[in-house]
Amino acid sequence: MIGEVRSKLNDYVGQKVTIKYNLGRNKYEKYHVTIKELYENVFLVELNNNAKKSFTYTDIITKTIKIDY
Repeated sequence: MIGEVRSKLNDYVGQKVTIKYNLGRNKYEKYHVTIKELYENVFLVELNNNAKKSFTYTDIITKTIKIDY
């Protein structure tokens, strides 16, 4: 399952995507990011202000984050 998520993200490395992060209790944060690097358990994204943020592939599987390609 994680391998499938990683391979799909690999197709979008260097491209801009939108990440919707579920904070719970109907609260969300929305990020417009560029996928920068993929690692074994996490992937790095770069926000528009050059800040970097990391997420795990499990975040996608558990629907903590949603990525709009």
